[in-house]
Amino acid sequence: MGLKQLPPRSGEYLFEIIMRRYENRSTMMTSNRPIEEWGKLVGDVPAATAILDRFLHHAEIIQITGRSYRLKDRATDKNAVDNESN
Repeated sequence: MGLKQLPPRSGEYLFEIIMRRYENRSTMMTSNRPIEEWGKLVGDVPAATAILDRFLHHAEIIQITGRSYRLKDRATDKNAVDNESN
């Protein structure tokens, strides 16, 4: 689940995927949005509720906080540029 609302009918498709995998297959999902916002992102609160009901039934939720992993080398890269210009 990303930053923007999903396109129309995407909630239905996601529900279908979760239903087919529910209690049959492992499913991993990542999101940078809290679970409380998924209804808004899916654009259909009842569909989001049904998705989350099944998805979270056997879930292990891992919440990661802190700085973006993409920025982890930024200070190192800046120092390398500074050293090259000296």
